[in-house]
Amino acid sequence: QLQLVESGGGLVQPGGSLRLSCAASGFTLGDYTIAWFRQAPGKERERVSCISRSDDSRIYDDSVKGRFTISRDNNKNTVSLQMNNLKPEDTGVYYCAADPTSCITVLTTYPDYWGQGTQVTVSS
Repeated sequence: QLQLVESGGGLVQPGGSLRLSCAASGFTLGDYTIAWFRQAPGKERERVSCISRSDDSRIYDDSVKGRFTISRDNNKNTVSLQMNNLKPEDTGVYYCAADPTSCITVLTTYPDYWGQGTQVTVSS
């Protein structure tokens, strides 16, 4: 059974940091393009970042560029999202998703596999 599980969410003050992790079971994350999405209450899901299966190239939404870093650890079969200088507008449920295609495709269509999400709340 193919499964993605996110962890690392929580409550943090503005300017703080969190590190989200996406762990896979039943398949090898290194064979997939992995993306992070987020959804705030009452808003549509939005793209955050992506790391490609082919060359580990990365894409970031302009809203997180310079603050968030996506990385892959093939030994642990995980993908992480390091989030620094967090802002209240970063609040939402963060989801990782996996698909065997490119970042452009993953970020513009519906990826094959999704985790259950982890809540990130940025508030003072």
